[in-house]
Amino acid sequence: MKTTRKISTVIYHVLVLGFGLMMIYPLIWMVMSSFKETNTIFATAGSLIPEKFTLQNYINGWKGFAKISFGVFFKNSLFISIVATIGTVISSALVAYGFARCEFKGKKLLFSAMLISMMLPAQVLMIPQYLWYQKLGWVGSYLPLIVPYFFAIQGFFVYLMINFIDGIPRELDEAAKIDGCSYYTIFSKIILPLISPALITAGIFSFMWRWDDFLSALLYVNESAKYPVSLALKLFCDPGSSSDYGAMFAMAFLSVLPAVIMFIFFQKYLVEGIATSGLKG
Repeated sequence: MKTTRKISTVIYHVLVLGFGLMMIYPLIWMVMSSFKETNTIFATAGSLIPEKFTLQNYINGWKGFAKISFGVFFKNSLFISIVATIGTVISSALVAYGFARCEFKGKKLLFSAMLISMMLPAQVLMIPQYLWYQKLGWVGSYLPLIVPYFFAIQGFFVYLMINFIDGIPRELDEAAKIDGCSYYTIFSKIILPLISPALITAGIFSFMWRWDDFLSALLYVNESAKYPVSLALKLFCDPGSSSDYGAMFAMAFLSVLPAVIMFIFFQKYLVEGIATSGLKG
């Protein structure tokens, strides 16, 4: 029996390792290609190791376009992602607290509407949203990429935080009310500290989704100097002339690093936020 278990364990780990390598191979290929000379990338596509390592792709890529350094695109992405994430976390926490702890007319209807909004694909709302933002005069600015997230438009985060808050004993709220605490004080002093794993989880996912958002930036940002990284990468591909794939791979690798670094530092909270709900017994 022990031998059978050991063999099963070995086979399991070999299969998992194999599938893991298959999934990560495109990323490894991109990273290694960023150190190859541009004219040899596709000629040596079957080989991961560059025949000649070069950092010229990173130098050329960082120079950017039309005297706009790629650092400007990184700054734009950081601004959009950080501000939108702050708005998402704050607004989602407030709405989740209202659903979990407050009683009001139309609560079930609003909750149902929130769940339905989670099931709607973003493409369904794309045209009406664009027409709305155009009438507001927001097209061409960062406002469509930031302002909506201050109104808890992502139901996934609201639902996640509702589950956390539901796991917190209501006796804590009642004890705080006896001590003279208002709803706002209970929310800020009791609820927020206890749902910190959910807040961090929402912050990580929101940051990564905003950082990788290509379609929204393509729709609403029309000036090169305002491009985020996700949109700036397409400038390396020119259908009318030669494309600098080496520089594109180099900058694509750098654009992945913020999400990877964030996951490494906050993975403990990420796992806790997904695997638990509310207080631990």
